[in-house]
Amino acid sequence: MEKIKQSQLFDTLSKKMVWGFVFLITIGTVLLSLPVATNGMRGTSFIDTVFTATSATCITGLTVVNTAEHWSIFGQVIILGLAEIGALGYMTFAVLLFNLMRRNLDLSTQLMVKESLNLENLSDTKSVMTYVVGLSALFQIGGSLLLAVDFVPRYGWVRGLYISVYHAVMSFCNAGFDVFGDSLMRFRNDSYLLLVTIILIIGGGLGFLVWRDLLLFHERKRLTLNSKLTLTTTGALFVIGFLLLLVTERNLSILPAHTSWFNRTINTLFLSVTPRTAGLITVPTNSLQSGSIFLIMILMFVGGTPGSTAGGIKTTTFGVLMLQSIAQLRGKKDVEFSRRRFSASNINRALLLIFLASIVMVVATLILTQTEKIPKGFGLEYILFEVLSAFGTVGLSLGLTPHLTVIGKLVIMLLMFIGRVGIFTSLYSLSKRQTTVNKIRYPEENVLIG
Repeated sequence: MEKIKQSQLFDTLSKKMVWGFVFLITIGTVLLSLPVATNGMRGTSFIDTVFTATSATCITGLTVVNTAEHWSIFGQVIILGLAEIGALGYMTFAVLLFNLMRRNLDLSTQLMVKESLNLENLSDTKSVMTYVVGLSALFQIGGSLLLAVDFVPRYGWVRGLYISVYHAVMSFCNAGFDVFGDSLMRFRNDSYLLLVTIILIIGGGLGFLVWRDLLLFHERKRLTLNSKLTLTTTGALFVIGFLLLLVTERNLSILPAHTSWFNRTINTLFLSVTPRTAGLITVPTNSLQSGSIFLIMILMFVGGTPGSTAGGIKTTTFGVLMLQSIAQLRGKKDVEFSRRRFSASNINRALLLIFLASIVMVVATLILTQTEKIPKGFGLEYILFEVLSAFGTVGLSLGLTPHLTVIGKLVIMLLMFIGRVGIFTSLYSLSKRQTTVNKIRYPEENVLIG
């Protein structure tokens, strides 16, 4: 009976979270529909406005119009605000409002915060919220100041500070919007800028719970299993991705011949970080080698850490399934890591997540092959890359998004939404589940696998 009540509560919270994001997208759409939101007061089509609001709220960065050329300062600030709220979670700002009003959080709000930040215990809500707000402010203000050192001399105080804040927020929120029109391609030789951006991307994608563990390590003298697995998986993906990209891209041979070895290495490092849902680029994605594109697609699918600004299936899911595979191949019954054993429900949840994510992307890819035109010189990867980018809330593109049909835009919007809200939350909110307790258990029987 207790399990049934918990399941019903989770379904209710899932619906509230989904409708909360829908409401935020609606507000963003209304504001971006105003003539003042575009340059020259020319306005934007309804579908493009909804697409932009969805991309910003879901911190993706896929765009059907050029952000720098199409949107006015007002429009760009709205996009910035949507990305900030979408990254930290609208529940974060609801809690801030409660605190300003000096009101205690009711149980429903605490449960919403717990689910939105993937917390394990309800008692963690207040302390974690402090870290979420504090860390976000620290990274974004610090990043803005570091970037101002580079941008203010280039663009002057007003424009330079605006660009610094905008870029710092978008980098930390892992959103791919920019105010230059070509992402960061004009700064490919600015190693200082790229290194600061890398730090901001990793800072946002690592997860607030992991940062809290690291900051409290001097007191606790230990890390949680979640943090250990996250750091191990993130580090492995970072190193392996960087080394493989060095090989597949021949140390970015597509760059001009006079580009120094150091700048090539920094750009390769940036290229290995940005698919982890950041979406900023220094080289045209469609000019990369086939091996590099395939590797980036894998990194986009994995994404970042639960409870962070990143999307994808998450590093912990990938890590658990890797450990599960290794344990099975070695003939071990238990899946162990750092002197701990993963529960069967934990592993089953990871497997279900992979399966559901695969089904969603297969269906989306199939639809897009029927509605979108693949240019000469490209194959199925032209569509699959966009699907993975939307689901992982990355924002990288091979060029399909600006040319999407109406149906294509709807499919990509749905993928971005599912990727940000979470596939379990999205599906639970749509289903009418009736959790029952099985009173009869049938005999076991095996089937042939593999």
